[in-house]
Amino acid sequence: MEPQHKPIRILLIEDESAIADTVVYSLESEGFEANWCTTGEDGLAAFREMRPALVILDIGLPDANGLDLFRQLQEISPVPVIFLTARGTEIDRVVGLEIGADDYIVKPFSPRELTARVRAVLRRADPGMVQEPATSESPFQIEQEAMRIHCHGQPLELSRYEYRLLKLLIESQERVYTRGQLLQLVWENPDHSIERTVDTHIKTLRNKLRAVRDGFDPIKTHRGTGYSLSLRD
Repeated sequence: MEPQHKPIRILLIEDESAIADTVVYSLESEGFEANWCTTGEDGLAAFREMRPALVILDIGLPDANGLDLFRQLQEISPVPVIFLTARGTEIDRVVGLEIGADDYIVKPFSPRELTARVRAVLRRADPGMVQEPATSESPFQIEQEAMRIHCHGQPLELSRYEYRLLKLLIESQERVYTRGQLLQLVWENPDHSIERTVDTHIKTLRNKLRAVRDGFDPIKTHRGTGYSLSLRD
C-alpha cells in the first residue's frame, strides 16, 4: 500500500464568520486541513500548538493589530503568511509585503483565487509540497480583468453585482450559501441591503442563463437556506 499523506495544515485568523466559513470550505474542498480562529490571542495559541504550513491572517482583528501579530508569529516560526484584509490601498499592501508577508488578498475575493494563491505560496516555500488539482471542462469562462463571464461560449450581459454573485457561485460549486453570506461576500454595503435583493439577482441570473441555452439552470435553491451552483446532472 502507498503511504497516506497527511493534509497540509493551514491556520486562518479571521473574525468575520461569513468570510471564514467560505475560506475554510474552499480550503477543505482542495484537500487542505483548515483551522479557524476568530481572535489574535486564539490564533497565536493555535499557531504554537499546531505549527501550520501556512497562515491566512486578517489585518483588522478585534483584539490585535494584524501586522503586530504577524511579527509575533514569525518569531515563533517563519512560516508563509497571506494577509487578508478589506483595506486595499497601496500603502497597506506595501507595508504588509515589506515586513515579510508572502501575499496579500483584498476583500471581496473569489475562493478559487484564494486557493490558487495558497498553492502558489506553498510551492514557493516547498516545490514538492502541493499537487495541482485536476481540471474539468466547464460551460463558464471567467475573464476577471474584464469582469466578464461567458456561458457556453456566449458573453453574458451582467451588472456589477450579477457578475460578482455568479463568479462566487461558479468558483464554489456545490457550496450552499445563505442569503446573508451572499450579501456579505458580494455586496459592498451589505448592512444597507436586504436578503430579498439576493433573490432578485438570482432570478435575473437564471433568466440570462436560460436565454443562452434553454433549460440550463445550474443555480439551485435550497429552501430555508440559500443557493448553490451545481453542474452535476
